[in-house]
Amino acid sequence: MFTFGSSKEKKEEALPSYMTNVTLVQSAALPYLFAKIRSEETSPQEFAFYADRLMRILAEDGIAQLAPKEVVVKTPTGDTYTGSAVDVASMCAVSIVRAGDSLLGAVRSCEPGISVGKILIQRDESTEDKRPVIYYSKLPPSIAEKDVLLVDPMLATGGSAKMAIKNLVESGVSPTRIMFLNVVACPEGLHALLEAYPDVRVVTAAVDEKLDGEKYICPGLGDYGDRYFGTC
Repeated sequence: MFTFGSSKEKKEEALPSYMTNVTLVQSAALPYLFAKIRSEETSPQEFAFYADRLMRILAEDGIAQLAPKEVVVKTPTGDTYTGSAVDVASMCAVSIVRAGDSLLGAVRSCEPGISVGKILIQRDESTEDKRPVIYYSKLPPSIAEKDVLLVDPMLATGGSAKMAIKNLVESGVSPTRIMFLNVVACPEGLHALLEAYPDVRVVTAAVDEKLDGEKYICPGLGDYGDRYFGTC
C-alpha cells in the first residue's frame, strides 16, 4: 500500500501501476523529522540539521538498494552471517544542482569514495509549465559503466529529473542502472518521470498529495534549496 496525503488526513491506496518501480522508505523517525522540516517556523539552521538526519536515512536506503551483492562474513563467534555488499567503485552519485547538493552530501557521508557528477538545471519561472533548462553537465568519463544514484530532494513536475535522466542516457547510462533518490515527490511528478523512463527506479521518503496551480508540491515544505542553504 502507498500512503498519500498530509498529516491531518491520510488515505491508503493501492500502488498505481506506473509506480511499480517506486520504493517508499520506511522509518519510525520520518514523521518526526518531516514535522520539523515542513514547519514554516523552522529556521534555516534547524532545517539543515533535521534535513541532514532525514537524508542520511534516505541515502543509506538508496545505496543499499542500488546494486547489492550477497556476501557471507564470519562473526567473532565463529558463525557466519549472510548479508549484502555494495561496490562503491561501480557507482556514481549525480547531483541536480543546487538543492541536490544537500542530498549528495548525505550520500558522500555514507560512501566517501563514490564518484560524483553534477548537472545544473533550473526552472524557467516565466513559463506556464515551469519548463526546465539545462546549463551545465559534468560527469565521470566512465559514467556509462556505473550504477547511477541521481539525487534531488524535490520531485514536482518531473521536468528537471527527466532532463537529467535524458542527459545520463545520452552519455551511455542504461535507464535500468539509474536510481532517482528523492525526499518528497508527488503523483504528477512520478507519473511524468516513469511514463518517460519506466525502467528508472525511484526511492523517496514521501509522496505528497498534489501540485498546486503554481506547480509547487502540496503540502510540501517550500523551496528546499533556499531553506537548506539559508537563502530564503
